[in-house]
Amino acid sequence: AHDLMLMCVHAPPEKRHEILALVEMFKGKVVDIGQKFVMVELADSEEKVEAFIASCKPYGIKNLVRTGTVAMGRLSAIVPDVV
Repeated sequence: AHDLMLMCVHAPPEKRHEILALVEMFKGKVVDIGQKFVMVELADSEEKVEAFIASCKPYGIKNLVRTGTVAMGRLSAIVPDVV
């Protein structure tokens, strides 16, 4: 099960490298970069998404949307003959 999150984080040029390091550490994806913000996509467990949000709070979160937990059974477990 995963949560999907999109977040805009305040990211002035002097702090941007710190935020990009967090994105890399949490295996997120940069969706957009503006002069003063970074938009990040993250799909992971609820705990890791919460930890990423907490790590970004000191920088200032402009916008945040998330799906909540979503899950799908693995096809190989449901239909083992399908490749």
